[in-house]
Amino acid sequence: MKSAIITGASGMIGSTVAKVLLQNGINVTAIVRPMSEKLANLERAEQLAGAEALLDAEKMIEVGKLQIVEASLYELPSLRDRLGWEHDAFFHFGWGYTFGTGRNEAGKQEENIKATIDAVHLAYEAGCKSFIGAGSQAEFGYVNGQRLDDSLPKNPVTGYGIAKLAAGRLAALECQHLGMKFNWARILSCYGPGDNDYTMVMSAVKGMLRGERMQFTPGIQVWDYIYSEDCAKAFINIVEKGIDQKNYTIGSGEQRQLKDYIYAIRDAIDPSLEVGIGEREYNPDQVMHLVADISDLVNDTGYKPETSFEEGIKRTIDWARES
Repeated sequence: MKSAIITGASGMIGSTVAKVLLQNGINVTAIVRPMSEKLANLERAEQLAGAEALLDAEKMIEVGKLQIVEASLYELPSLRDRLGWEHDAFFHFGWGYTFGTGRNEAGKQEENIKATIDAVHLAYEAGCKSFIGAGSQAEFGYVNGQRLDDSLPKNPVTGYGIAKLAAGRLAALECQHLGMKFNWARILSCYGPGDNDYTMVMSAVKGMLRGERMQFTPGIQVWDYIYSEDCAKAFINIVEKGIDQKNYTIGSGEQRQLKDYIYAIRDAIDPSLEVGIGEREYNPDQVMHLVADISDLVNDTGYKPETSFEEGIKRTIDWARES
């Protein structure tokens, strides 16, 4: 791979994929929403790529070039002439209405399905040989007690999950028709620098940094958290080594009760802080078991998570302090 396109490139995962690619001498065209409030994530990714490449002198690899194209997902069909050079791979992370009421509005999620197919066509026009899209654990629906992999039934219960499942299946058909390699990677719970404030991890980090006494559910649900850079490397491994038309589940493969992650966040910030475990009720639709089976990912691509939660949360806290 010499060049790649990334939609949703200013988000946590998209910007981290950009950083890893740039660091390895791969040129990146980043498609970002106009006036994106997360553009700083992408700027930071470019700076880190340069800094880390200098430290890794043994590789003797020049940092890739970053090209930023501001465009909404609606504009994907008209972008070919703005992309410059031809590209090898297309990473599709762009997705609207991921939280709030729009998450369950059929019309808005339908726009995401169309944007995914438009992304496939843009990838083809740009000369890409490989297309990968970001799926979600929401495609499985309620699955308790089993590790998630593609062999399980898909019974999504939210508009978001239904749209992700439909987008992935339609994109697979379109890529097959166009002769492009296709993969769909379903992400479980990812955290790291650049994460959204509304996630459990980031809201806990920022609240505890302010010295607040946070309130949580009993936290006995079993969870699998993956650090953003490990997640990014999984996507890149799939593009380079994954089997065509195969869906993968991305997680760390390790599990803990949610309260253990909360205590780890607290201990990394201030062990004396009180945390209100059990002071909030579970949501009526609370999933109690969310753990990835990454055996196919490991066997097919050689992928291996490298970052413990303790190390990843330390880096995330450092970023939150700086920002």
